[in-house]
Amino acid sequence: MSATTKKAIAVIAGIGNGTGTRMNLSRVQSLCGYRVALIARNPGHLRTLANEINVADGEAESFPIKNYGAADIQSAFSSISSRFPSSEIRVAIYNAGEGTFKKFFDVTDEDIERSTTTGIVGPFAFSRAVITAFKNNELSDPLKHPNEGARKRGTLIFTGATAALRGNTFTSLFSVTKFALRSLSQSLSKEFGPENIHVAHSIIDGGVLTDRTRTMRNDPQWETSGDVRLHPDSIAKAYKYLVEQDSSAFTWELDVRPAHEKW
Repeated sequence: MSATTKKAIAVIAGIGNGTGTRMNLSRVQSLCGYRVALIARNPGHLRTLANEINVADGEAESFPIKNYGAADIQSAFSSISSRFPSSEIRVAIYNAGEGTFKKFFDVTDEDIERSTTTGIVGPFAFSRAVITAFKNNELSDPLKHPNEGARKRGTLIFTGATAALRGNTFTSLFSVTKFALRSLSQSLSKEFGPENIHVAHSIIDGGVLTDRTRTMRNDPQWETSGDVRLHPDSIAKAYKYLVEQDSSAFTWELDVRPAHEKW
């Protein structure tokens, strides 16, 4: 069996429009030697991002889903296993989220259902599939897993936000899901750390430079200054650091923010 066939997999759920953090995480994991399995709701964005990674000498496959409900998540992982039957899943990143920013009485039942599916149901289903896969992995070692920290079976990372720590006047729903995500990650870290499974939570505390934020802000100074906003490349490097940690020093939570934060 060739080395290519055994190449480890990094599963990344949630890519947005493919221009920001999600794209860079996917690119970094691919260029570090992982096959990238992309899970998201927009087939067009998935295909575009996968093609960009493949053209850049990485390796990526897209697995579109209708939503982040348990059945769709399970189906995506079944498809990944069928596509790469001889490859271990050793990295998984849950980026998906619903940015519902409304006053409390403006939040609709549809908003609640969509946000809780993506922000609570989805992470549970994703974690179950990932940790089940990790449990079957051998402990990593430098020769077989050069891109991964030693003595671990896999790394699961959740992308959080400032709203995971404090609510605001327009985050009643968003904070509920981000608080839940943080709590889930902490519980999983405690439960599965003894099995050498690394679970981490990253608080993205600030605005991230993407095509969308460029358009919304229309502020050249904000765009060009590396001190006042987060850059997707830098976030991806922080996640790479988590993957490379060995079992003697697992970080559960990173708080990633620009140098000149004012909130």
